[in-house]
Amino acid sequence: MHGAAAGHGSGTAVLPGAELLEDLLAGTPDEEHPVTHVHHLPVRTSRTLPWPAWVDPALRARLEAQGVREPWRHQVEAAQLAHDGTSVVVATGTASGKSLAYQLPALTRLAEDQRACVLYLAPTKALARDQLASVAALADPSVRPAAYDGDTPAEERDWVRRHSRWIVTNPDMLHRGVLPAHQRWSSTLRRLAYVVIDECHAYRGVFGSHVGHVLRRLRRICRRYGADPVFVLASATVAEPAAAATRLVGGPVVAVTDDGSPRPGATFALWEPPLTERTGEHGAPLRRSAAADAAGLLADLVERGARTLAFVRSRRSAESVAEQTRRLLQDRGRGDLVRQVDSYRGGYLPEERRELERALSSGELLGVATTNALELGIDIAGLDAVVLAGYPGTLASLWQQAGRAGRAQRESLVVFVARDDPLDHYLAHHPRAVFGRPVEATVTDPANPYVLGPQLCCAAAELPLTPDDLPDFGGPVAEARLEELVAAGQLRRRPAGWYWAGRGRPDVDIRGGGGEPVAIIEAGTGRLLGTVDGGAAHSTVHTGALYVHRGETFVVDEFDLDDACAVVHADSPEWTTVARDVTDLGIVRTDRTRRLGTVTAHTGVVDVTNQVVAYQRRRTGTGEVLAEFPLDLPARQLRTRAVWLTLDADAVARADVDDLALPGSLHAAEHAAIGILPLLATCDRWDLGGLSTALHPDTGTATVFVYDGHPGGAGFAERGFAALRRWLRATRATVASCECESGCPSCVQSPKCGNGNDPLDKAGAVRVLDVVLDELAAADDSGDGDAEDGGDGGEEAPATVPAGPARGLLRRPGTARVPARPVVDDPDGAAEAGAVDDGPGPGGGHAEDGLVF
Repeated sequence: MHGAAAGHGSGTAVLPGAELLEDLLAGTPDEEHPVTHVHHLPVRTSRTLPWPAWVDPALRARLEAQGVREPWRHQVEAAQLAHDGTSVVVATGTASGKSLAYQLPALTRLAEDQRACVLYLAPTKALARDQLASVAALADPSVRPAAYDGDTPAEERDWVRRHSRWIVTNPDMLHRGVLPAHQRWSSTLRRLAYVVIDECHAYRGVFGSHVGHVLRRLRRICRRYGADPVFVLASATVAEPAAAATRLVGGPVVAVTDDGSPRPGATFALWEPPLTERTGEHGAPLRRSAAADAAGLLADLVERGARTLAFVRSRRSAESVAEQTRRLLQDRGRGDLVRQVDSYRGGYLPEERRELERALSSGELLGVATTNALELGIDIAGLDAVVLAGYPGTLASLWQQAGRAGRAQRESLVVFVARDDPLDHYLAHHPRAVFGRPVEATVTDPANPYVLGPQLCCAAAELPLTPDDLPDFGGPVAEARLEELVAAGQLRRRPAGWYWAGRGRPDVDIRGGGGEPVAIIEAGTGRLLGTVDGGAAHSTVHTGALYVHRGETFVVDEFDLDDACAVVHADSPEWTTVARDVTDLGIVRTDRTRRLGTVTAHTGVVDVTNQVVAYQRRRTGTGEVLAEFPLDLPARQLRTRAVWLTLDADAVARADVDDLALPGSLHAAEHAAIGILPLLATCDRWDLGGLSTALHPDTGTATVFVYDGHPGGAGFAERGFAALRRWLRATRATVASCECESGCPSCVQSPKCGNGNDPLDKAGAVRVLDVVLDELAAADDSGDGDAEDGGDGGEEAPATVPAGPARGLLRRPGTARVPARPVVDDPDGAAEAGAVDDGPGPGGGHAEDGLVF
């Protein structure tokens, strides 16, 4: 909501973004500048409309007292649609006051009808609690807004159900706590006027498919009680908002996209740490780590009084970057600032998160290293800068994180620091892939049998399913799945419909089968330190693993699978740990095949068996492997969807790859190809897995697989199949343009490779990809290609220095040291890394680190 005032805890006048960047780089020799490109986001002026006549006068008075003299255009347009009974999605920029678009009609309705209720859904607790405070400041006392989530004490939950008319919750609690007990919630559900779905782009993949069915179940039960609520959705980063919102809620939704809010402008720098003298696996050169540069930037910005969020990719990195920043400040003689730096991530206890959120909002904290737990979190006024330590997995997340700065109508600074891997390397040298393309389309697959079946069981357990209900759940697909559930004994068919046949309630994890969270318990004291997602536990809290919590390091003494807990003791070793796993893959069914001469592309269903078998201790800072220890953990099974390429003998011969080099060539191509999908679909590298082999038993030839790391698939592999040419062109460009000699983490090495990045053949990978691309081009030229894999576009020249204050900050990308064809920058392509044995394994990829349930 606009009208908030900025504040800086330091009291220091902070430079605008462009000048701040120049100040940070002052004195750096031109040849050592890490900045590869600077982009300036322009200033946007505001456009307002008069207050709608129907707005509650008391509400308008409260808003005007907060400084909102006149609402922005998009706020009025969306509010009017919702007030008139039309479901709407407001898809405007970060900090554009989307909250007001639903607060106006909803709070007005609550003022007019003392029995009406509103249900607000958020993907993270931080966002939910922030919005709760915002509503509480505007609502009449009779509204009694309250939170109903995993942090709500049991004794308060009944009070919320009986008395609150604005209930703030999340899809998990709606799925587990409200809908199964709808009789107890009947007074709320029959009076439900609005359902607000904030940051709706967060609902993608398997999780999004589950949430879509949860919302259909909600609509069905509301109809049973005579209610027909209006849905109001909001997102700053969603492609095709009307279509995406309609798919999510299962009913027509109108989009409002014309942003009338002012934007102060921003300077956005792409930053790539330089190569160092250090070497990693197999002698590959290493860059200075993104975490180290992020910590250095965070320390520099805190010293300059700039309120800054540094987004990192993992919980461990959040702890590490905060600690490095504090150490740098101490070493510089700025011990007075050490207490103004902290970390924030999922897994903290509720009271810890609340205190950190309060300190950040008040300005007591100047610098915070955070996971994406704050990506959709509290509305922080006055942030001057954001540092992104690595690509967050999707453009939607990148812009959401970048948009956290600039809320004080002051030009902000955003710095994207590339990690030492192919995707980040590609983005650092292909700015059009960041600034020249829309965010990804939201990928969901509601027909996924691992989603549809359990959701039909949940619906039947709430109210018997009837034929009239089936169109909402997929029509014929749902009917076929119901017959399978009847045959399996989970449902019972009766003349009136389908009934739940099991005992109790269906136990369905809408986060995609990640498993029960694992508790981290300190030995001796029994203190609960936090939790870790069940799907990640085998690789992160196995016996012997290093675990970090708020700057303190612990070593896992015992990982108890049965009790879902890891017992740890405090320690500060000079090493870290990396898990090793093995994967086997078999083809279950081929659904689509695309013949490309000597190469064939396929998509279908596969079975993946994954087992964490060992872990390595690596020296902190250098990555040197000190020792490897075996682990005895059970294998996990995953049936999912994949895309795969087969190359016949002629294709291998054309690539000039002999029998000795073929496995490494395929492996290197697979590593790079896995990582490109995050720029083609709304996924993260941890949502994907892969396997490559010179002779697969199911295909009888050389094969490269990329698969979804979620039971039943999440739609990502099909997206790769549909955009095959763009995908592989960007993959080839990334590998060929890397300045290393024989392969490094910026092109073909993967940090999660179960084979220890061996074998890898960078030059062979380029030649293999050349053959595949030649066949794709020939197929497209003959009219057999997918329309989506259209023209190449023009060849991009090396980046040039942009106009403006940041001149002189660019350096030319490294040149290829392998046989090269012209490298074309496709704004729809990019690259990262994957691996043989390189998947998240059964149980699904890592969930967003928001810890909402």
